[in-house]
Amino acid sequence: MLSQFMESGFQCAACGEWNTTSVDESAGRRQSYVEDCQVCCKPNVLRVEYDNSSQEFFITAQLE
Repeated sequence: MLSQFMESGFQCAACGEWNTTSVDESAGRRQSYVEDCQVCCKPNVLRVEYDNSSQEFFITAQLE
């Protein structure tokens, strides 16, 4: 079974820059994982939630 990835983005909790990321839709409607900022390299804990009404993933970030 192939995973489906949806492109999304998050704002780094350290430097405030926007980052693009791919969310694995097959991993569920609520996810949490660490991803480094593409600009300042600080690790961000990403909390991903799927919104049924907009049919989009929303990502919040905080420093690890």
